[in-house]
Amino acid sequence: MHILIIGAAGMVGRKLTAALVKAGQVGGKDISGLTLADVIKPEPVAFSGAVETIAADLSAPAAAAELIASRPDMIFHLAAIVSGEAEADLDKGYRINLDGTRYLLEAVRQEGMRAPYFPKLVFTSSIAVFGAPFPEAIGDEFFSTPLTSYGTQKAICELLLNDYSRRGFVDGIGIRLPTVVIRPGRPNLAASGFFSNILREPLVGQEAVLPVSRDVRHWFASPRSAVGFLIHAAELDTEQLGWRRTLSAPGLSATVGEEIEALQRVAGEKAVRLIREVPDQTVIGIVAGWARNFDTRRALALGFRAETSFDEIIRIHIEDELGGKIGG
Repeated sequence: MHILIIGAAGMVGRKLTAALVKAGQVGGKDISGLTLADVIKPEPVAFSGAVETIAADLSAPAAAAELIASRPDMIFHLAAIVSGEAEADLDKGYRINLDGTRYLLEAVRQEGMRAPYFPKLVFTSSIAVFGAPFPEAIGDEFFSTPLTSYGTQKAICELLLNDYSRRGFVDGIGIRLPTVVIRPGRPNLAASGFFSNILREPLVGQEAVLPVSRDVRHWFASPRSAVGFLIHAAELDTEQLGWRRTLSAPGLSATVGEEIEALQRVAGEKAVRLIREVPDQTVIGIVAGWARNFDTRRALALGFRAETSFDEIIRIHIEDELGGKIGG
């Protein structure tokens, strides 16, 4: 099996690559080759099969066709610019998040017109496709009425994935990822970045800024779970989805205050004192339109799993990123 990962240089892409290399197979089929693509050339990985790393901008019209030319059996499409950046730069958001996905789907279709080709495509969508007012818990049947450009771009891509799958061009499945915490590394331009920052920095003895109130509630899962969602999606028989090819992944509904309480239980009061509350009206406005809780019985019935407490999410970060130790 030949696997293409688009967005392989990102955090989830790197972790997904590592998990696939470690497993050496997906769905009982051995992985013979990996193609890792991103706008910045991904780092090479040690693997028994063939590995190719490519610098490619999927929003360039010819890039998708070049990536598909090797006819990968499975494609993970993770590439996107994040919510805050997509809101700040409308043209860039639609070019990368929407046009890039459309070019990819069309490249698959065109390749299939030359000779039969029907790859599995796992697409990362977002809970940002939903907009307020919300029910107590959002089910997969809730209206997709996003209140951000990023959410709109993802919602359109979900429809494209459905249509290209319905037409028999691709075997697509989309996963609406919860906000992934704790993200390792440095802060990015995602409006949701503070959810990770207020845990990640204090765990290593550094100050963090909280731009919203502690009663803000949101939907979370760890990077470990995010990778698990994608691999499980890759192995899933998509006939079980019908023509609703995108589903909301399981997660944990929690407030910022509950995040901080978990941090105190795991790392102590010293870590909590490093959080500085500085309201940011722009971030507050964006977050106000985000979903808070989900009914994911559909995903759970299909075997998807996530954490059930923030203590668990924090301990996963300590284990995976800090070598099991905390403190600066």
